[in-house]
Parts: sequence; C-alpha cells; structure tokens
Amino acid sequence: MPHNNQAKVLREVLRLLVRRLGVLERGEATCCCITLSQCHTIVEVGRAGTMALGVLADILGLDKSTVSRSIEKLVSDGIIVRESDPDDRRYVTLALSEKGRAIFAEVETRMAGYFEEVLAAIPVDKRDQINESLGYLVEALKGPRCC
Repeated sequence: MPHNNQAKVLREVLRLLVRRLGVLERGEATCCCITLSQCHTIVEVGRAGTMALGVLADILGLDKSTVSRSIEKLVSDGIIVRESDPDDRRYVTLALSEKGRAIFAEVETRMAGYFEEVLAAIPVDKRDQINESLGYLVEALKGPRCC
C-alpha cells in the first residue's frame, strides 16, 4: 500500500477510534456526575496520589491558568484538595479528597470492566500486538502537531 494511502487509512481508523472512545468517555464521566475534563483530571491526580498543578497541566496538554480554573470547581465540590507551598504560593499541590478517591475508584472500576470486555472480543493471539502497536502510536503522536 502506498504511504499516502496508509496515512489515509490511519487517519480514518483514528477518527473512528476517537469518536467511539469519546462517546464512551462522555457516558462514563456523566455517570459519576462529572464532566469529561474533570474525569481526566481526577484520574491523573488519583493515579499520582499528589501532583503539582504544573505537572497536571503538562500531562493534560493545557496551560496552567486553564487547569487552575478547572480545578476551582473540583475544589469547591470537595473532590480535590489544593495546597499552596508555604514558601512559594505559586507552587500548588493537588490531591483527591475522600469524595474524589471514591469517584476515582468508580471511574477506574467502570473503565477496567469495559476494556476487559473489549479485550475479550479480540483474538487472544492479537492482544499483545494491538497493545504494542498502540504504544508505538502514542509515542508517534507526541511528535508532529496538526493544524
């Protein structure tokens, strides 16, 4: 297959994948009474335990001010605890509250169950290949930017 056609196929497959995962994520996030962006924040902070605001911004690919504004709602809802460094008030650490940890556990449980079902629909001899290929794809997407 010529390189140009391979790129077209990759684009179409990714477009469909993103669409299907986006619908899934929206449905999963709203079941826990949070938005999709809040869900991403809770998962990242939950997996890290504690995290600096700047690190979270880097992981989410957003600027600090955008992340800081989105954190406000999670703090006011009692989901995230935000602490400023006493020596440098610009340095902010984030952690999940008890309520946040419960939401994180629910999201993780639901997503684990869903992806176990997805994996069960893939032939056993192809599962490692798919995971390896997706790892390459994630690394490749860290490079070039679109539009």
